[in-house]
Amino acid sequence: NEGNEYFKEKDYGRAVAAYSEGLRRRCGDTELDTVLLTNRAAAHFHLGNYRSALNDAIQAKKLKPTHLKAIIRGALCHIELKNFLEAIAWCEEGLQIDPEDKKLVELRAKADKLKLGGTFLGTQTDFSTRYQGRAVMGTALNIKLVLEPSDEEEEVSDGLAEISLDGFHSDSATGAKVHLDADGNLNWPVLFLYPEHEQTDFTVAFHENSRFIDHLMVMFAELPPWDLEKKYLPNNLELYFEDEEREEMYEVNPEHTLLQVLQHERYFVKAGTPTVLVFAKRSPFSKKYFSGKKVHRL
Repeated sequence: NEGNEYFKEKDYGRAVAAYSEGLRRRCGDTELDTVLLTNRAAAHFHLGNYRSALNDAIQAKKLKPTHLKAIIRGALCHIELKNFLEAIAWCEEGLQIDPEDKKLVELRAKADKLKLGGTFLGTQTDFSTRYQGRAVMGTALNIKLVLEPSDEEEEVSDGLAEISLDGFHSDSATGAKVHLDADGNLNWPVLFLYPEHEQTDFTVAFHENSRFIDHLMVMFAELPPWDLEKKYLPNNLELYFEDEEREEMYEVNPEHTLLQVLQHERYFVKAGTPTVLVFAKRSPFSKKYFSGKKVHRL
């Protein structure tokens, strides 16, 4: 219920955290776990975390193969990831359950069209802006934004009824917005993902000139309760961002500022919220996670 409230407010970062907390309770109710996974997939989707959303959709479908919302979410993710054949396969699977599902019929047609050579790209722009007549930092910041337009109505489930939501608005995917402080510097909402433990942290205002290590020192001043192996220490962490278009990973220097990372030629800010993946150094999980992907090290 808490996750659904955050979702309605378009506070997708906190919705992910709430659904994750529900899943960690391991209630043993397959129906509820399916709903939590599908709803978290929807929240991840709005944050531009298409692979995380797809993973949740896959898990939800394993728990309940006939759950159409999970199938629809998985098909949407495959389209965003340009896996058009996989998207078609997911749509076909759903249409076997309900041949007249309008959304699946539309997605099937879209995937077919794109497979034949169409493109499906978010709107990419250079982030050069003025705020209240003053130039931000005095120059164009060269930060690339990907706006995720959506003319579709979104739904999440509460297990009993359905909540209809307005379409996605790209200016504030997490409920917090990038804003200028009194000194004319940008402060961004930033989402930290911990894939190994399916955990997240959300920083509402990350100053563009702050270093990542400074935030890590605060965030991990105490061991998080989910870190049973006590390996998530500030100086034992590796940060990455993912170039989903090329399926490549880029390591982030913790000594670098947020602005330095955002200005990287392959970093695209999706849904108004920068995202960083965090791993424990030399962990078996990260080695498996990076398997098959090109990783650009420091």
